[in-house]
Amino acid sequence: MDGAMDKAKGRIKEIAGRITGHERLEAEGKTDQMKVKIRRKVTNVRHRAEGIRDSLKRDHS
Repeated sequence: MDGAMDKAKGRIKEIAGRITGHERLEAEGKTDQMKVKIRRKVTNVRHRAEGIRDSLKRDHS
């Protein structure tokens, strides 16, 4: 849920920056959203790696 809130905050910043013409705020919003995407990707890769590790452990036991 935390990622969803961070993504929503980033989207709000981006829109507010676009509406007000504040380029830095818009860029911060886009950056915040990208951080959430990266964090999700890293978590996904970590889970897959753990699954592979567990599978290999079972195969060698």
